[in-house]
Formats: sequence, C-alpha cells, structure tokens
Amino acid sequence: MFDADPPSLADFEAMAAQALATIPDRLRVHLRDVVVRVEDFPSEDTCRDMDLDSPFDLLGLYDGVALDHKSIGDSGGVDMIFLYRRPLLDYWCDHGGGLSHLVRHVVIHEVGHHFGFSDADMEALEREAPEQEARD
Repeated sequence: MFDADPPSLADFEAMAAQALATIPDRLRVHLRDVVVRVEDFPSEDTCRDMDLDSPFDLLGLYDGVALDHKSIGDSGGVDMIFLYRRPLLDYWCDHGGGLSHLVRHVVIHEVGHHFGFSDADMEALEREAPEQEARD
C-alpha cells in the first residue's frame, strides 16, 4: 500500500530554491529581491481577480512589476512568485513526469514574467537553465 505523505510546503520551497539555482547568473542577480512563496491555493481575491473557475486552475503567479516596466521612481511593493502546492500536485498526478521538473517549469515561467519575457524567451531560458537530477 502507498502510505507516503504528499510533499509539504517546505518540500516545494526546496524544489523552488533548486529551480532558482539553475537560472543563469546574469539573470539570477536580478532576482535577489524577489520573494518566492508556496501556498496551498491561490487566495480568494486572486481567484476572483483572475476569473478562475477553480483554484486548481492556477499553478503559479508572478505578482509585481516586470523589470522592463519599472522606472527609477518605482518604490512599489515586493515582487513575488507564488507557487500553489495543491494545484501543482493535482496537475502532476494527472500528467505524470517529475514533480521537481514541473515546479522548475513553473518557477522559470514566473521568473520570465519578472523579466517581461515573451513565451519564446521563457522557453529559451528553460532550455538554457540546466536541469538538476530529479529526486521525485
């Protein structure tokens, strides 16, 4: 029988840190002030603001002002990347593959939003960032 507990918020934080460590140095230096938070689900406000049918519809979110839109006068809030544990687990169970690979994919996608990257730029970054050994 299968009796293992699902990965915890702390496990997801470790996977996110591992994913961030694969970002090339020339970009990672611009991520120092970006906070990564792992929560079970997006907030009710986020679900409403994004017009989600279900909180399972969102795996991650970048909340901030992309670097290509910031000005010197911006003193806005903290740039944040949210990862949503339960939707990620649900997606992983439905689609298979490595969980750390999925978390890495979502982290890189949200990092791309921080830089104002296009989808093609995000795909190139994902190819450039070396994937570490999966541990799941």
